[in-house]
Amino acid sequence: MTTLVQVAQVAGVTAATVSNVLRGRGKVGEETRRRVLAAVESLGYRPNLMARALVEGKPSTIALVVSSIANPFYPEFALQVERAARKLGYFLLVCNTNDDPAQERAYLDAVGGALSQGVIVMNADFVQLKALQELRQRGVPVVLCMWERPQEPPPLPCVAVDLYQAGVLAAEHLLRLGHRSLGAVVGSEPSGNHRWRLQGFMDTVERAGVELPADHIRFGHDTIDDGRNAAHSLLATTPSITAVFATNDLPAFGVLQAAADLGLEVPRDLSVVGVTDIQMAHQMRPALTTVAVPTEEAAALAVQLLLSEITAQPGDAAPMQVAKAPRLVVRSSTGKALESRR
Repeated sequence: MTTLVQVAQVAGVTAATVSNVLRGRGKVGEETRRRVLAAVESLGYRPNLMARALVEGKPSTIALVVSSIANPFYPEFALQVERAARKLGYFLLVCNTNDDPAQERAYLDAVGGALSQGVIVMNADFVQLKALQELRQRGVPVVLCMWERPQEPPPLPCVAVDLYQAGVLAAEHLLRLGHRSLGAVVGSEPSGNHRWRLQGFMDTVERAGVELPADHIRFGHDTIDDGRNAAHSLLATTPSITAVFATNDLPAFGVLQAAADLGLEVPRDLSVVGVTDIQMAHQMRPALTTVAVPTEEAAALAVQLLLSEITAQPGDAAPMQVAKAPRLVVRSSTGKALESRR
């Protein structure tokens, strides 16, 4: 294995100069930098990150804890975090908890301060705020990302996105299209983190004088299968519904599947709106109308906030960064309402 000293010998510089070039530190002339990089390329040198961590007393990684890597949103978000981290000289360690609180705690205990300098945790139904507070109190920088209620900040540094507004935008869109018999498929339990999206939707239709009865709402998990099952149940018991709001894109895909199962044409017979705007949303047929969240911005803010936490003093206040508002993306899964399917 090629060493830093060997690279320095080939480039005709000191090992410290090679280190400065690779880390982007110190004042190194352009000609020297080119010689070092050429030596690195010709020798196939790769830095030993573990050794660097031992020498510097800290790892060159940050960790991202997600609830389910099977959900396409999390790989897309992880990609944006990785890009933001690499720009600042850090590598990303992704920890998948499989929606298991015990696995989340095990990851936090393992990566906090040992394998990573800090941890970004995605807001999810099971996220353990008390455990995260304890971790921060032990000196491990922690940032909670995609917090859905900026008006009620958590006791942790966080990046928030106003997902209540996502429900508002979805409701306004369907109301403009003339829909008055509405349903909702929620990708969490009633007390879960999707409740604010549903509340924004409910408050908006109520202000418009439209009723959303309790039996027009189904709760479940943030999956395509749960969305499909919920839509089958919803449309079987309330066939007059002409539009369904799903609190995330995956359940919305399930609603589209249920509509096809039942022989309903989207959007002629049923309009469907989701939330998030993952890549599959525009790849589906019909393409999904959805409320896009600022994934790239939220990821960059989370990395910046975490690095600020790494240099913060113990006991500093828990800051909150708010990403820009969600925006409606209209595609072919929504259209003007028919009077009723009955």
